[in-house]
Amino acid sequence: MLAKRIIPCLDIRDGQVVKGINFGDIKKAGDPVELAKRYYEEGADELILLDITASYEKRKTMIDVVKKVARKIFIPFTVGGGIRNVDNIRNLLKAGVDKVSINTAAIKEPDIIREASEKFGSQCIVVAIDVKQKGLGWEVFIEGGRVATGIDAIKWARRVQDLGAGEILLTSMDKDGTKSGYDLDITQRMSETLNIPIIASGGAGSLRDISDALKYGKADAALVASLFHYRTYTINDVKKYLKKNNVEVRL
Repeated sequence: MLAKRIIPCLDIRDGQVVKGINFGDIKKAGDPVELAKRYYEEGADELILLDITASYEKRKTMIDVVKKVARKIFIPFTVGGGIRNVDNIRNLLKAGVDKVSINTAAIKEPDIIREASEKFGSQCIVVAIDVKQKGLGWEVFIEGGRVATGIDAIKWARRVQDLGAGEILLTSMDKDGTKSGYDLDITQRMSETLNIPIIASGGAGSLRDISDALKYGKADAALVASLFHYRTYTINDVKKYLKKNNVEVRL
Protein backbone atom coordinates (compact mmCIF):
# COMPACT_ATOMS: atom_id res chain seq x y z
CA MET A 1 0.00 0.00 0.00
CA LEU A 2 1.32 3.45 -0.91
CA ALA A 3 1.84 5.77 2.05
CA LYS A 4 -0.59 8.67 2.28
CA ARG A 5 0.99 12.13 2.09
CA ILE A 6 0.60 15.15 4.35
CA ILE A 7 1.15 18.37 2.42
CA PRO A 8 1.25 21.84 4.02
CA CYS A 9 -0.03 24.57 1.73
CA LEU A 10 1.29 28.12 1.55
CA ASP A 11 -1.23 30.52 -0.02
CA ILE A 12 0.79 33.60 -1.00
CA ARG A 13 -0.45 37.16 -1.47
CA ASP A 14 1.83 40.21 -1.60
CA GLY A 15 4.78 38.04 -0.59
CA GLN A 16 3.15 36.76 2.61
CA VAL A 17 1.46 33.50 3.55
CA VAL A 18 -2.25 34.17 4.07
CA LYS A 19 -5.33 32.14 5.00
CA GLY A 20 -8.98 32.85 4.38
CA ILE A 21 -12.44 31.33 4.69
CA ASN A 22 -14.36 30.26 1.56
CA PHE A 23 -11.65 31.99 -0.55
CA GLY A 24 -12.29 35.31 1.26
CA ASP A 25 -11.67 37.05 4.65
CA ILE A 26 -7.91 36.86 4.07
CA LYS A 27 -5.50 37.16 7.04
CA LYS A 28 -1.71 37.02 7.19
CA ALA A 29 -0.15 33.82 8.55
CA GLY A 30 3.62 34.28 8.20
CA ASP A 31 6.71 34.40 6.00
CA PRO A 32 6.72 31.80 3.19
CA VAL A 33 10.42 30.93 3.41
CA GLU A 34 10.36 30.51 7.21
CA LEU A 35 7.19 28.41 7.13
CA ALA A 36 8.44 26.24 4.26
CA LYS A 37 11.67 25.51 6.14
CA ARG A 38 9.75 24.69 9.33
CA TYR A 39 7.42 22.26 7.57
CA TYR A 40 10.31 20.56 5.79
CA GLU A 41 12.13 20.09 9.10
CA GLU A 42 8.93 18.82 10.78
CA GLY A 43 8.56 16.01 8.25
CA ALA A 44 6.18 17.22 5.54
CA ASP A 45 6.00 14.80 2.61
CA GLU A 46 5.64 17.60 0.09
CA LEU A 47 4.93 21.33 0.00
CA ILE A 48 2.54 23.32 -2.16
CA LEU A 49 2.82 27.08 -2.73
CA LEU A 50 -0.08 28.86 -4.43
CA ASP A 51 0.18 32.48 -5.59
CA ILE A 52 -3.54 33.00 -5.05
CA THR A 53 -4.04 36.32 -6.84
CA ALA A 54 -1.67 35.86 -9.79
CA SER A 55 -4.27 34.60 -12.28
CA TYR A 56 -6.85 37.21 -11.27
CA GLU A 57 -4.24 39.99 -11.45
CA LYS A 58 -2.98 38.55 -14.77
CA ARG A 59 0.64 38.38 -13.67
CA LYS A 60 3.25 35.65 -13.41
CA THR A 61 4.00 33.67 -10.25
CA MET A 62 6.43 35.39 -7.85
CA ILE A 63 9.56 33.59 -9.00
CA ASP A 64 11.82 35.23 -6.38
CA VAL A 65 9.79 33.75 -3.51
CA VAL A 66 9.76 30.38 -5.27
CA LYS A 67 13.56 30.36 -5.63
CA LYS A 68 14.07 31.24 -1.96
CA VAL A 69 11.75 28.44 -0.83
CA ALA A 70 13.34 25.91 -3.21
CA ARG A 71 16.77 26.58 -1.65
CA LYS A 72 15.47 25.73 1.85
CA ILE A 73 13.57 22.46 1.28
CA PHE A 74 14.46 19.05 -0.10
CA ILE A 75 11.06 17.45 -0.60
CA PRO A 76 8.76 17.56 -3.65
CA PHE A 77 7.68 21.17 -4.18
CA THR A 78 4.62 22.22 -6.20
CA VAL A 79 3.84 25.80 -7.26
CA GLY A 80 0.66 27.23 -8.77
CA GLY A 81 -0.89 30.57 -9.64
CA GLY A 82 -0.47 32.72 -12.73
CA ILE A 83 0.75 29.89 -15.00
CA ARG A 84 -0.47 30.63 -18.52
CA ASN A 85 1.84 28.75 -20.87
CA VAL A 86 4.56 26.13 -21.20
CA ASP A 87 7.31 28.77 -20.87
CA ASN A 88 5.97 29.72 -17.42
CA ILE A 89 6.14 26.04 -16.44
CA ARG A 90 9.69 25.68 -17.77
CA ASN A 91 10.83 28.75 -15.77
CA LEU A 92 9.33 27.38 -12.55
CA LEU A 93 10.97 23.99 -13.03
CA LYS A 94 14.30 25.76 -13.63
CA ALA A 95 13.74 27.71 -10.39
CA GLY A 96 13.70 24.46 -8.40
CA VAL A 97 10.07 23.41 -8.52
CA ASP A 98 9.24 19.70 -8.93
CA LYS A 99 5.61 20.08 -10.05
CA VAL A 100 3.35 22.88 -11.25
CA SER A 101 -0.32 23.33 -10.44
CA ILE A 102 -2.55 24.71 -13.22
CA ASN A 103 -6.17 25.79 -12.83
CA THR A 104 -7.38 28.82 -14.81
CA ALA A 105 -5.10 28.19 -17.81
CA ALA A 106 -6.18 24.55 -17.97
CA ILE A 107 -9.84 25.58 -18.30
CA LYS A 108 -9.12 28.30 -20.86
CA GLU A 109 -6.60 26.31 -22.92
CA PRO A 110 -6.92 22.59 -22.06
CA ASP A 111 -4.18 21.66 -24.53
CA ILE A 112 -1.65 23.17 -22.13
CA ILE A 113 -2.11 20.01 -20.03
CA ARG A 114 -1.23 17.70 -22.92
CA GLU A 115 1.62 19.88 -24.18
CA ALA A 116 3.15 20.27 -20.71
CA SER A 117 2.82 16.60 -19.77
CA GLU A 118 4.45 15.56 -23.06
CA LYS A 119 7.32 18.05 -22.61
CA PHE A 120 8.03 17.63 -18.90
CA GLY A 121 6.30 14.38 -17.91
CA SER A 122 2.86 13.89 -16.41
CA GLN A 123 4.39 13.57 -12.92
CA CYS A 124 5.16 17.32 -13.10
CA ILE A 125 1.62 18.40 -13.98
CA VAL A 126 -0.96 18.89 -11.24
CA VAL A 127 -4.36 20.27 -12.22
CA ALA A 128 -6.07 22.23 -9.45
CA ILE A 129 -9.85 21.97 -9.44
CA ASP A 130 -11.69 24.45 -7.20
CA VAL A 131 -15.32 23.42 -6.74
CA LYS A 132 -18.59 24.54 -5.18
CA GLN A 133 -21.56 22.26 -4.70
CA LYS A 134 -24.35 22.95 -7.15
CA GLY A 135 -27.47 20.82 -6.81
CA LEU A 136 -26.39 17.19 -6.78
CA GLY A 137 -23.03 17.96 -8.39
CA TRP A 138 -20.09 20.35 -8.14
CA GLU A 139 -19.16 23.29 -10.38
CA VAL A 140 -15.60 24.28 -11.28
CA PHE A 141 -14.42 27.83 -10.48
CA ILE A 142 -11.36 29.69 -11.79
CA GLU A 143 -9.51 33.01 -11.26
CA GLY A 144 -8.89 32.22 -7.58
CA GLY A 145 -12.49 31.19 -7.03
CA ARG A 146 -13.95 34.38 -8.50
CA VAL A 147 -15.39 33.04 -11.76
CA ALA A 148 -17.90 30.19 -12.20
CA THR A 149 -17.35 28.10 -15.33
CA GLY A 150 -20.57 26.07 -15.51
CA ILE A 151 -18.36 22.96 -15.88
CA ASP A 152 -19.11 19.81 -13.91
CA ALA A 153 -16.15 18.89 -11.70
CA ILE A 154 -16.24 15.12 -12.25
CA LYS A 155 -16.48 15.45 -16.04
CA TRP A 156 -13.63 17.97 -16.03
CA ALA A 157 -11.48 15.70 -13.85
CA ARG A 158 -11.95 12.82 -16.31
CA ARG A 159 -10.89 15.07 -19.19
CA VAL A 160 -7.88 16.35 -17.28
CA GLN A 161 -6.74 12.79 -16.67
CA ASP A 162 -7.18 11.94 -20.37
CA LEU A 163 -5.11 15.00 -21.33
CA GLY A 164 -2.16 13.74 -19.29
CA ALA A 165 -2.34 15.33 -15.83
CA GLY A 166 -0.45 13.33 -13.22
CA GLU A 167 -2.41 14.49 -10.18
CA ILE A 168 -5.48 16.48 -9.09
CA LEU A 169 -5.54 19.11 -6.34
CA LEU A 170 -9.22 19.13 -5.36
CA THR A 171 -10.34 22.09 -3.23
CA SER A 172 -13.85 22.45 -1.84
CA MET A 173 -14.58 26.18 -1.75
CA ASP A 174 -17.57 25.48 0.50
CA LYS A 175 -15.24 23.94 3.08
CA ASP A 176 -12.14 26.11 2.60
CA GLY A 177 -10.96 27.58 5.92
CA THR A 178 -14.09 26.52 7.80
CA LYS A 179 -12.37 23.75 9.82
CA SER A 180 -15.56 21.70 9.43
CA GLY A 181 -13.93 18.76 7.65
CA TYR A 182 -13.18 18.01 4.00
CA ASP A 183 -15.98 17.47 1.50
CA LEU A 184 -15.85 13.67 1.61
CA ASP A 185 -18.54 13.21 -1.06
CA ILE A 186 -16.73 14.92 -3.93
CA THR A 187 -13.35 13.61 -2.71
CA GLN A 188 -14.56 10.00 -2.70
CA ARG A 189 -16.35 10.30 -6.04
CA MET A 190 -13.31 11.79 -7.72
CA SER A 191 -10.95 9.26 -6.11
CA GLU A 192 -13.10 6.36 -7.28
CA THR A 193 -13.56 7.81 -10.78
CA LEU A 194 -9.91 8.52 -11.61
CA ASN A 195 -6.72 6.50 -11.78
CA ILE A 196 -4.42 9.39 -10.85
CA PRO A 197 -3.78 10.61 -7.27
CA ILE A 198 -6.16 13.05 -5.58
CA ILE A 199 -5.02 15.65 -3.04
CA ALA A 200 -7.93 16.61 -0.76
CA SER A 201 -8.03 20.30 0.17
CA GLY A 202 -10.33 22.59 2.13
CA GLY A 203 -11.79 22.16 5.60
CA ALA A 204 -9.25 20.44 7.88
CA GLY A 205 -10.21 21.28 11.47
CA SER A 206 -9.12 18.22 13.43
CA LEU A 207 -6.94 15.13 13.27
CA ARG A 208 -10.02 13.06 12.52
CA ASP A 209 -10.89 15.28 9.54
CA ILE A 210 -7.54 14.47 7.96
CA SER A 211 -7.95 10.77 8.68
CA ASP A 212 -11.47 10.79 7.21
CA ALA A 213 -10.28 12.42 3.97
CA LEU A 214 -7.67 9.69 3.50
CA LYS A 215 -9.77 6.72 4.66
CA TYR A 216 -13.33 7.55 3.63
CA GLY A 217 -12.63 10.19 0.98
CA LYS A 218 -10.01 7.79 -0.41
CA ALA A 219 -7.66 10.69 -1.15
CA ASP A 220 -3.98 9.96 -1.72
CA ALA A 221 -2.88 13.07 0.16
CA ALA A 222 -4.32 15.72 2.47
CA LEU A 223 -3.54 19.40 2.09
CA VAL A 224 -3.40 21.28 5.41
CA ALA A 225 -2.95 25.01 6.03
CA SER A 226 -4.50 26.71 9.10
CA LEU A 227 -3.89 23.82 11.52
CA PHE A 228 -0.15 24.01 10.79
CA HIS A 229 0.21 27.78 10.31
CA TYR A 230 -1.30 28.54 13.72
CA ARG A 231 0.40 25.55 15.40
CA THR A 232 -2.81 23.76 16.38
CA TYR A 233 -0.99 20.55 15.42
CA THR A 234 2.44 19.64 14.13
CA ILE A 235 2.98 17.36 11.15
CA ASN A 236 4.25 14.73 13.57
CA ASP A 237 0.99 14.97 15.58
CA VAL A 238 -0.97 14.28 12.40
CA LYS A 239 1.19 11.37 11.28
CA LYS A 240 1.18 9.68 14.69
CA TYR A 241 -2.61 9.93 14.82
CA LEU A 242 -2.95 8.51 11.32
CA LYS A 243 -0.58 5.63 12.08
CA LYS A 244 -2.59 4.81 15.21
CA ASN A 245 -5.75 4.78 13.07
CA ASN A 246 -4.32 2.38 10.49
CA VAL A 247 -3.52 4.97 7.82
CA GLU A 248 -0.13 4.24 6.24
CA VAL A 249 2.18 7.28 6.43
CA ARG A 250 5.93 7.94 6.45
CA LEU A 251 7.10 8.79 9.97
